[in-house]
Amino acid sequence: MRAVVYERYGSPEVLELREIAKPTPKKNEVLVKVHATTVTAGDWRMRKADPFLARLFNGLFKPRRVKILGFELAGVIEEVGSDVTTYKKGDEVFASCGFKFGAYAEYKCIEVNDSIALKPKNMTFEEAAAVPIGGLTALRFIQSSGLKAGDNILIYGASGSVGTFAVQIAKAIGADVTAVCSTSNVDLVKSLGADEVIDYTRDDFTKIPSSFDVVFDSVGKTSKSACKALLKPNGKYVSVSGSPKEGINDLLRLKELIEKGKLKSVIDRNYALEQIREAHAYVESFRKKGNVTVSVV
Repeated sequence: MRAVVYERYGSPEVLELREIAKPTPKKNEVLVKVHATTVTAGDWRMRKADPFLARLFNGLFKPRRVKILGFELAGVIEEVGSDVTTYKKGDEVFASCGFKFGAYAEYKCIEVNDSIALKPKNMTFEEAAAVPIGGLTALRFIQSSGLKAGDNILIYGASGSVGTFAVQIAKAIGADVTAVCSTSNVDLVKSLGADEVIDYTRDDFTKIPSSFDVVFDSVGKTSKSACKALLKPNGKYVSVSGSPKEGINDLLRLKELIEKGKLKSVIDRNYALEQIREAHAYVESFRKKGNVTVSVV
C-alpha cells in the first residue's frame, strides 16, 4: 500500500510517499481503507519535533514510535478482526487515530474501543475526516466548562478547526456566542451562528465591557489571568492547553449533531495524498480557516 513516511524531523520535505506492507487487523481491530485524512497542528508539530516534548515522545534524534502521521480519517472497513461484532465489511466510518497516528496511508487498523463510529450519512469522506480531532476537542472542553442553554460564551480563535466546531456546538446547546477572530474570518464565523464577532485586529477582546459564563481559548494563545475580567463571578475559563475528560460516546454525540444539521466541517483546502508536503506547508503557515483535508482514494 502507499503511505507517507518520515524518517527524520524537519520541513515538509522529509515526508515521502512510499510503498509499504498492508497491515492486518488484530482480533479487536478493523482494517479501514482510508478515503480521506487531514493535516492538523499535531501532525506538523510531530513532523518538526516542535515543541521538544514531541522528541521525548517519538525519539530524540529521529522518529521511532510514529513514522506515519495522520491524526484522523474517514473510510470504509475492508476487514474485521475475529472478536469484532459492532462493525462489518463495507461500513463507512470516521475515527480518531490518537497519538498512534497512521492515517497518511491507504489502510489503517483501528481498535473498535477507540474513537470510531459510523460516518454521518450527510457528509463526504473529506468532511467526516475533519471531525474527530477538532470536533472532539471542542465538544469535550465545552462539556467540561458546564455550558448550558441560556449561558453566554466567548470563543477565542473561532475560525480554527476547534473554534469552528466550538461555535456550532455552543449554539446547539442554546448558548449565546461571542466569537473572536481576524477580519478575514468574520463572515465565516457569523455564518456558523455566532451572535457577535470581535475582530481582534481592531479591538482588544480582553477589554470589552461584557462578562461571560465561559471563556474558551480554542487555540491556546491567551491565559486565564488575561481573561479574568471577562468572567462572571462563577464563570469558567477553559483552554486547549488543558486536558478535558473523554467520554466513550463523544464521537456518537458529534455524529448526532451532524445528522441533525447542527454541525458541519469547515474545509479550507483539500489536497491529494501526493500533495502532502504542500498541505503541511500551508497548515504550518497559520493561514488556514477551519480544516485542511487530504484525499487518499
